[in-house]
Amino acid sequence: MGEASALRRRSHAVILAGGAGERFWPHSRRHHPKPLLRVGGRETLLAAAVERAIRCVPRDQVWLVCGPEHAAAMRREAGLPASRTLVEPRRRNTAPAVALAATRIAAQDPAALLVILSADHLIPDAPAFARAIARALPAAAQAQVLLTLGVKPTRPETGYGYIERGAAAPGFPGLHRVRRFVEKPDVKRARAFVRRASFLWNSGIFVWSARAILKEIEEHAPQLHEALAPVRAAGRGPLSRRALQAAYAAAPSVPVDMAVLERSRRVWMLPVDFRWSDVGSWASLAEQLGVAGQANRAIGGEAVFEQAHGNLVFGARRAVALLGVEGLAVIDTPDALLVARLEESQHVRRIVDTLKAQGREDLL
Repeated sequence: MGEASALRRRSHAVILAGGAGERFWPHSRRHHPKPLLRVGGRETLLAAAVERAIRCVPRDQVWLVCGPEHAAAMRREAGLPASRTLVEPRRRNTAPAVALAATRIAAQDPAALLVILSADHLIPDAPAFARAIARALPAAAQAQVLLTLGVKPTRPETGYGYIERGAAAPGFPGLHRVRRFVEKPDVKRARAFVRRASFLWNSGIFVWSARAILKEIEEHAPQLHEALAPVRAAGRGPLSRRALQAAYAAAPSVPVDMAVLERSRRVWMLPVDFRWSDVGSWASLAEQLGVAGQANRAIGGEAVFEQAHGNLVFGARRAVALLGVEGLAVIDTPDALLVARLEESQHVRRIVDTLKAQGREDLL
């Protein structure tokens, strides 16, 4: 068996699907979350993530982490058994989700390598993605480092975090140490980052061994490590609801980047240039779908454009006509219609907050 085949056999993919996706309102709702949206093709974002995962790991080593309110729908869409669907009792961001998955997988396979994916990323070139993961796995296995994929930025995006590339990693051509992580910048800093080749988008795609991430969590996030004690105590056996609830009641709500990666000295990165979007807003989706300049795009419905440029119409249940406007997102559902400037669409969650304050549970 060659090295690549051996590494693949040890690898598990963990798909994180716990976010609310509020910036994709009104299509994303509590009972129909963002990973279940079809945003450009026949398959959902979650189904596409599963297809990417099985390019990198054996099909029977794909895992899903999600919340209880949509676990059944997520599991059906992913085509995974209950034994590989980890249902979080409450939302606690990505660090507890990663720790839970790593603990459960390590109990079954102490030598496991983990590929951490998001259920709502859009990556059109799946083969390029698989090649990048294959390049990252040897370093994760041999150097026991935490690897993140850094995407070459195409615009001064203020909704993404950035990674500054450091020195070349010893012994692994093309990989680099991470100099620092930068949280979502303002426009001025984002423009400066795009001009400097050393700054890349933080994709939120990670590769590491279960052993390495659990060791780093113990060192840099001791509260999280202590909270997961009931999960470790379960070992390979069934994990009771009470044990999981106890763990999550004590776990801090924090991203894995902030809890571990920004503090660890063992973080490397692999720069990649394939198209990637976390589809964090209607604007980022519009860019991925080619909405720019004179180009409009209608997805899932009928639209008429007259002297209208750079608009996105999504999910129209009726004919939508745009006249003399530009740069708009027109998002249609049976019970709500959103009209927003694409450049402001990352603030859609403000509308969600207003609806919550008004008690409009029917629209959430």
